[in-house]
Amino acid sequence: MSDHSCEVLFVDDEPAVRLAVEQWLGLAGMTVRVFDDARAALPRLDSGFPGVLVSDVRMPGIDGFDLLAQALERDRDLPVVLVTGHGDIEMAVEAMRRGAYDFIEKPFVPDRLVDTIRRACEKRRLVLENRRLRHLAAAGGGIETRLLGNSPAAGRLRQEVLEVAATNVNVVIRGETGTGKEVVARCLHEFSARAGRPFVAVNCAAIPESMFESEFFGHEPGAFTGAAGRRVGRFEHAHGGTLFLDEIESMPAALQVKVLRALQEKTVERLGSHQSVPADVRCVVATKVDLLAAVAAGGFREDLYYRLAVAEIRVPPLRARADDIPLLFEFFSSAAAAAHDRPGRPLGGDDLARLLAHSWPGNVRELKNAAERFAVGLGEPALATPSEPEAPPAGGSLAGRVAEFERRAIERAFVAAKGDVVKVMEMLDIPRRTLNEKMARYGIDRQAYTGR
Repeated sequence: MSDHSCEVLFVDDEPAVRLAVEQWLGLAGMTVRVFDDARAALPRLDSGFPGVLVSDVRMPGIDGFDLLAQALERDRDLPVVLVTGHGDIEMAVEAMRRGAYDFIEKPFVPDRLVDTIRRACEKRRLVLENRRLRHLAAAGGGIETRLLGNSPAAGRLRQEVLEVAATNVNVVIRGETGTGKEVVARCLHEFSARAGRPFVAVNCAAIPESMFESEFFGHEPGAFTGAAGRRVGRFEHAHGGTLFLDEIESMPAALQVKVLRALQEKTVERLGSHQSVPADVRCVVATKVDLLAAVAAGGFREDLYYRLAVAEIRVPPLRARADDIPLLFEFFSSAAAAAHDRPGRPLGGDDLARLLAHSWPGNVRELKNAAERFAVGLGEPALATPSEPEAPPAGGSLAGRVAEFERRAIERAFVAAKGDVVKVMEMLDIPRRTLNEKMARYGIDRQAYTGR
C-alpha cells in the first residue's frame, strides 16, 4: 500500500488544525479527508477501508474515545491514532488499552505524525492483504495450489496451516524426510500478515558449528580471523518476517541458549559488537524427530522447545494420503515436461498400479523425482522397494491391482501397529467403520498381528 493508496481520515473540531494536517499529509503524498465531526467520518469506515483513522480526543458530541470504540466495532484491526492537547500518561495508557494504534500529543511535530501514519498504513496493508489471501484460499484459488491433494489428510493440513498462519505464534513442523515441511513453512509465511517481509530459510544441519553464531547473528569487521567486513545475520535479515530453521534438532546446545534469548528479546548483537539490533521474527522450525523426546534425552533445551512449540503442525507421510499420489505425480510430471520442452506422457494402468504399490519412503520428494524422470523419459514412474515385491496382477484389471494394494497396505499397518486398531486408523487416516468394512472384505484378522 503506497502513501497514495492509503486513505487517511482526520477528525478535529479546530479548523486551523484540520487545514495544517491536510497540508502536511498532502505534501507527504497521502490521500487525506478531514472532518469537523466524528459522525461524518463513521460511514466511511468498514472492514474494507484501506486506510487509517486519526482523531482528536476532546470534541463535542462523539469524542475520540467514542469514535475509537465505534470504529473498532466495524473492524477490530483498523488502525486508529488519537491526538489531543490535553493528554497525559494516563490518557495515553487508556487509549492503548481501548485498542488505539498510537497516541500523539498536541502540538505535535509533523514528521512524527507522518511517520506514525505511514506505519499504521503498512499495518493496514498487511491486514487487508492477509484477508485477501485467506479469502482466495477459502475460495479454492490459494493454498490449494501450494499444498496439493484431495485426500482428507491434505485438506486438514491446509486448514490447519491457514488457521495457524492467521496468528503470529512460533510453530514446530514435524514430519518425515521429504514430506514438504519447507512448503508448509512458506505457506505459513505467505498466508500471514508477515507475507510482505522476508522469508529466511536455514538448514541447521548444513552449517558448521564454528560458523553458527556468525550465520545467525552476523558479525562486525575484525570480529574474528577472516571477518573482513560486516555481515548481517539470518535473524536480522528476517526482521519483520519469518525465520525458518530446518532440522532444528541438529542445533548445538550452546547456540540453543542464544537463539532462545534472541527470540525472547527480539534483538540480536552481531559478533564483535555490543549494540543490539532489532530482530522481530516469527520462528518456524522443522524436525523429523520428536523434540519432546529429545528434551527428555537431554539433547534439546526444554525452555527453547516451549518457546518454539506454541503451535505444532504434523505433515502426513505420503503413505497416509495415497489417494493424492496420482494427482501429485501428474502435476510434477506435467511441470517437468513443460520445463524441459517435452510432450506430456500419460500414465497407463500398469504405471498407476506401480505408483500405488510403491511404499514411497522418500515421500513427496521421492515422488517428484520419479515424476521428473518419467517426464523426460529416463525411467518408469516407480518401482516397488526390494523388501516389498510388487503386488500380483490380481486378475489383471486396474481395480484388482488397487484392491491388492489396499489389502497389503492394511496388513502392513497392522504389522507396524502390532494389531492396535486405533493406531491403524491413525496411520491410514480412515474411520473405524471403513476399516472394519475393508477388514471384512479382505479377510483380515487383527488377532493375527497382536502376538497372542
